[in-house]
Amino acid sequence: MSERETLRAVVVGGGISGLTAARDLVAAGYEVVVLEAADRPGGKIRRDLVGGVSLDVGAEAMVNRRPEGVGLARELGLPVVHPTGATSRIWTRGALRPLPRTLMGAPLDLDQLEASGILSPEGMVRARHRYSGGPPDSDVSVGEVVAEEYGEEVVDRLVEPLLGGVYAGYARGISAQAAMPLLLDLARRGGIVEHASAVPTSDVPVFAGLAGGMGGLVDALAAGLDVRTSTTVRSLERTTRGFRLTTGPVPAQEFLEADLVVLGVPAAPSSRLLADLAPAAATELAAIDYASMTVVTLALPMTGLPPGMEAASGFLVPPIDGRRIKAATFSFAKWDWVREAGGDLALLRTSMGRLGDERTLQCSDDELVAASLGDLREAVGLEAAPVDTHVQRWGGGLPQYAVGHLDRVARIRASVEKVPGLAVCGAAYDGVGIAACIASGHAAAAALTDS
Repeated sequence: MSERETLRAVVVGGGISGLTAARDLVAAGYEVVVLEAADRPGGKIRRDLVGGVSLDVGAEAMVNRRPEGVGLARELGLPVVHPTGATSRIWTRGALRPLPRTLMGAPLDLDQLEASGILSPEGMVRARHRYSGGPPDSDVSVGEVVAEEYGEEVVDRLVEPLLGGVYAGYARGISAQAAMPLLLDLARRGGIVEHASAVPTSDVPVFAGLAGGMGGLVDALAAGLDVRTSTTVRSLERTTRGFRLTTGPVPAQEFLEADLVVLGVPAAPSSRLLADLAPAAATELAAIDYASMTVVTLALPMTGLPPGMEAASGFLVPPIDGRRIKAATFSFAKWDWVREAGGDLALLRTSMGRLGDERTLQCSDDELVAASLGDLREAVGLEAAPVDTHVQRWGGGLPQYAVGHLDRVARIRASVEKVPGLAVCGAAYDGVGIAACIASGHAAAAALTDS
């Protein structure tokens, strides 16, 4: 143990996965340095001031029914909170409609679905007259599984808006095995509705957040670590001791020696750094697509809200309806702490952008704000002018789990494991949510310290 305490580990990437791995390595007795290319740690967890209130402008919640996120928050002494009882809607076919019980868009109650009015009469007939060509014996897309049982309209108007909020992608391009394994399991049993009782139900809230925003989790983690921001790793190579990392511009390169390295960056930079060390992994990583998106946050006078707006936590928008925004979150109605912090301001946000939709990021901030306000005006009758706005662009922000993703990840890890002292983690592998990314960071650290 005395020898191990002198060893150095370098974590490349200061997102939530990398910070988690770094914390675990410190606890295991390593000297740890985190190298982050951006000007602050956190990755897609980020806070900024809007209307004088510090708010999340990236990820705003974590899954509460997984232990990793809420468990880490409590270990760090952070106040875990849950959304209010306000419910989400679907803005489709010209109206805001209640969201029926689903498994990520796959209906579990057909009577609820019909009452919602989300489907056309023809689409509802198809959803009720379900049939299956037989259980898929290999990985297929989420869209293929749902369309086979319920028809295309359920995919277009329910699955697409829900998956679009998680992956910023399209249902027909996302792996069912990676993104919704339970859905595939129910289909293989003989029917999703028939086996809906197998879908877990609980009185425990689905989601959790932190009072003051998820950014508090990053601040608490980074406070106990040596995090060096604005530091891009240019190359990673083997040495007789372990690894050498090159940072800085070519005229003024700097070098860092390490015994262990964790790569907690997205697929593209990981692929570049692994090109010589683990070429098979590099090739697989280069094939992972990423979607870009934007989050527009608005601060509006509370007195200017249309009646009843506070009863909803927001709404989702199917791409088939042709709107600019894909979702709106009424943060002031969803989170008590936001309502209290905002005072006489209503704070809310919209999101835009899906895989292949690069034009969204090419618009100016003013254009994105105007598009958001235009859709909100049509959806809920909002006429008030914002007193402050914030536009956060997430270029290449969300990895796409294509069909066969789990096999790809297995090949990546098999290649990386051939390099002693090296591990990978992050949203590109086992899940894009905060809890899944924390689990990925724990796994990377354990892979290096359990041997």
